[in-house]
Amino acid sequence: MSERVYDVVLYGASGFVGKQTVQYFASHAVSEPVRWAIAGRNRQKLEAVRDEIGVTVDVLVADSQAQQAIDAIVAQTQVILTTAGPFALYGNALVDACVRFKTHYVDITGETPWVRTLIDRYHAQAAIDGTRIIPCCGFDSVPSDLGAYLVVRHLQREFNLSCNQVKAYFQAAGGFNGGTLASAFNLYTSQAIAQMNEPFLLNPSRNQTQAQIDRNRDPQLPSFDPDLKTWIAPFFMGPVNTRIVRRSCALYEEWQEPYGTGFTYQEYLKFDEPLAGLKATGLTAGLGLFVGVLQQPLLRSLVQPVLPQPGSGPSEQTMNEGWFSCELVGTASDGRQVRGLIRDQGDPGNRATVKFICEAALSLALQPDELPGGGGVARGGILTPATGLGDVLAERLRHAGMVIDVHL
Repeated sequence: MSERVYDVVLYGASGFVGKQTVQYFASHAVSEPVRWAIAGRNRQKLEAVRDEIGVTVDVLVADSQAQQAIDAIVAQTQVILTTAGPFALYGNALVDACVRFKTHYVDITGETPWVRTLIDRYHAQAAIDGTRIIPCCGFDSVPSDLGAYLVVRHLQREFNLSCNQVKAYFQAAGGFNGGTLASAFNLYTSQAIAQMNEPFLLNPSRNQTQAQIDRNRDPQLPSFDPDLKTWIAPFFMGPVNTRIVRRSCALYEEWQEPYGTGFTYQEYLKFDEPLAGLKATGLTAGLGLFVGVLQQPLLRSLVQPVLPQPGSGPSEQTMNEGWFSCELVGTASDGRQVRGLIRDQGDPGNRATVKFICEAALSLALQPDELPGGGGVARGGILTPATGLGDVLAERLRHAGMVIDVHL
């Protein structure tokens, strides 16, 4: 690994989020000795991004479907960071090359059916080689996964108690970019959406009892939450994030570092007064209507052209003024509770996602021996942010200005 030309290659660097990863590396990687390059399918666009941001880095060119050209890039770097989605369409060659060349990998997908295919194809080989393939390193699903992990470990470390459940409550403001919407539309077009209803879709073993499945089904209706004493509603990213957290729980159990017997995780949108109940009900109804539109091919084809397209996204002002908050409540085996908080300024789909993915890549490149498992071959595979990066990522995010706290 140390003999490779680059520590990190940013693939998809001319896209809307990709360009922001270049800006992040240009401004945040200067204090650490990082050898990085940018990559994608269009040299002219990549060079324009490089020149606009004012960095002196190599430009590498490969279409996402051109396996030989992708191989040539992957073989030169310790870590691939990719923002080029939909990943079910544009991510396969990259992951395949990363497994073969033992190159670590991070992305920002929320396409859990695609992640399931990666597990089936590559987990065993990547685990043998110690290669960390870590999808879902954006707002999908770092706050959920890292937050649950930190709450569980706090209970175990401070009170010597196992954790029965963690609930996460999100609030956020910001805008959607075209790439995120394109990934959602591709899920519905490809008919992969049916898999997303499986609560344990990403678990190593999928032979859960019916009682376990029923206990972990996605919430469908708004309700009043007694812990927060306010109204909550189903979170539209819950069907992605909960699957990642459950995979983390299952992998840590395999490694004899379990969360707790019968551990459950669920997440919601939180609403503040006044009219919290009305807001929760209205948003749940609106989300149901939008999902109904996406499920109908004709309506989907009418709506898609009027929404943001790939390569586009919210304004700089919208992204800068956005924010997110993830409050977590963990309940121990004796009923004791601890609270967690992950919060940052900047809209979640862009600013926060860029911070998450870039710090994830830097964790792999610069601190491999400090990662869960000590960088050893036992911790390779199709991993999650919590199992592949853990406390190293949490500390890097704190250093980058994010609020990450767990307390009674």
